[in-house]
Formats: sequence, structure tokens, C-alpha cells
Amino acid sequence: MFWFMQGLCALPAFLVVWSSCTFIISYLIALYRRDVDIIFPYISDTGANPPESCIFGLMTFISACAGIATIYARYKFVEKLCEETRLVSPCLNKAALVLGMISCLGMCIVATFQETTVWQAHDAGALLFFVSGVLYTILQSRISYLAYPFGSSLTWCRTRVFIATIATLAFFPTVICAFFVTQTTLHRDKEDADYPYHLASAVCEWIVAFSFICFFLTYIDDFKLFTLRVHTEYHE
Repeated sequence: MFWFMQGLCALPAFLVVWSSCTFIISYLIALYRRDVDIIFPYISDTGANPPESCIFGLMTFISACAGIATIYARYKFVEKLCEETRLVSPCLNKAALVLGMISCLGMCIVATFQETTVWQAHDAGALLFFVSGVLYTILQSRISYLAYPFGSSLTWCRTRVFIATIATLAFFPTVICAFFVTQTTLHRDKEDADYPYHLASAVCEWIVAFSFICFFLTYIDDFKLFTLRVHTEYHE
């Protein structure tokens, strides 16, 4: 049996690959069309103009759907561990589920509202995505340690803590520096007074985004251990 056929590990694997392609493909298309600068544009800048905006929106929405499925599967896995070991609080598990779903909602908002058309909704969705996503990684890191040695190895627990730490540390410069960026053009000049803030914010945004992707990459081994089945009951 191939590794991706074990349990549900194909789910996080698809999420990781698809999300990575979402960011990279839209960036390459925007770069080819010279819609953005080559040096660290904002992720949303790469999907601001058509046709890359259409591709970015569609692929981001699919990533959000895959994220919802992965987050729910993780929730059910931890719920099963709670029933058998009682090492993880059900409230903590549900809190992580809610935060993960809110983060995916933020992704859908980002995919639907481009920053060049409805920037208020776009920025609100991005903030929702990043805040909820960072909190989700923190809670899941805590859950991994509480559930150890069930579910995850100590190496993966430490890896999740490391990734969550990187995402948290990069989140603050992303938001704080963005407040000092006054220009909203897609092309930037290094001589602009706010260019250092733009660069710092954009670099940290990419770090946070790929931290989330790497975090879901750590789920692959866990998802080999279980499957989900739909139980249907018919009542006359």
C-alpha cells in the first residue's frame, strides 16, 4: 500500500500541495505579467488583477474547503483520543476546531474580495485568517503534548511548537508594519519612505502563510492512523 493510501493522510497532503501551488502559481503569473515586483510582494498583491485574481480566488477557496475537511478530521481524531485516554479536554479540542473554521472563513473572504476592489472586507478576512490560524497552531501544539504518547511522536510535538512559535513571532511584524505602509500600489520603489515597512510586513506574511502549510504537513503521520466513516440512520 502506498503511503498516501494509509488512513486519511492524503487529506493534509493535498492541502499542503494545493495551498503551496496557490501562492506560487499566482505569484508566477503576476510576475510574468509584470503586475507585481519580484521582491516579496504581499500575497494578496499576486492575486489582485485578472487573470491571476481568478486563479487565486478559485484555488484559495479550494484550499479553504480542504482546510475545513482536514481540521474537522483532526478534531474527530482528537475526540476519539479523548474518549479512550481522557488526556485532552474536549473544550480545548472544540476551541481548536472553532478557531480553525474561523481561519478557513477568513480564507474564503480573502478569496472573494480582492484588495483592489473591496479592501476593507479583504483586510478583515486576512486578519481573521492570520489571527485564528496562529491561535489554532498554538492550541494544536498544546493538544499534541497533552495527548503524547498517543497520536503523535515527541518529534512532531516539538516540530509543531517550533512552527507555531515562528508563525506567532512573524504575525506581529506583519500587522504592525502594515500600519506604517501608506501606499497601496502594486509596484513599489525602494526609495519610498514606507518601503522598509512594506518589505518587513510582506516577508513576515509569507513566513506566516507557509508556517501554516508546514504545520499541516506534520498531520500526515497522524492521519495514517485513522479513517472517518459516515453512519446513516433511517427513521420512519
